[in-house]
Amino acid sequence: MKFKRFILWSLLLSLGTFVSVSPAQQPAATTPASIEAVQVIGLACVKQNTKGNLKVESGSLTFASSKNTCQVPAASIQDVVTAADSQRVIGGTVGTISRLAPYGGGTALSLLRSKVDIITIQYRDPNGGLHGAIFTMPVGEAESIKEALLAQGAHTRIPSQAKLTSDSPLQPEAMEQTN
Repeated sequence: MKFKRFILWSLLLSLGTFVSVSPAQQPAATTPASIEAVQVIGLACVKQNTKGNLKVESGSLTFASSKNTCQVPAASIQDVVTAADSQRVIGGTVGTISRLAPYGGGTALSLLRSKVDIITIQYRDPNGGLHGAIFTMPVGEAESIKEALLAQGAHTRIPSQAKLTSDSPLQPEAMEQTN
């Protein structure tokens, strides 16, 4: 009898351990969390190629670097475009100097590339001036930023991928041929 209790208790304890260790299911986020991004060009309050965090909250797109924070109201954004691209793995001064390596070794190093997502926004400032900004971020993040911006009041001429697949049975290539 004691042996059966021992087995029962050890089984219950081991199951309790697995249940308590398993992560809780997170609810689907309506707006993306802060995403690490690089502001390539466009924001007046941040230098070119500045690393920071990009997020959409309270009706605006916010880019926060270690020195400055810039906000662009989502309602003032006239166009949001996403794309995929690649960048050199070894960049900056080291990448430039590596091109001097003998036997074309430096040129071969420049072929090493990593994939990134790009988001480009076109917006109007409070005085009506037209501006644009380009951000790069890890793969798979740009579309969620675009969706959050559109939900907050931004506009776009190119619908998001999710809208294309839900509205039309045609693939994007077929849609381009029919237009």
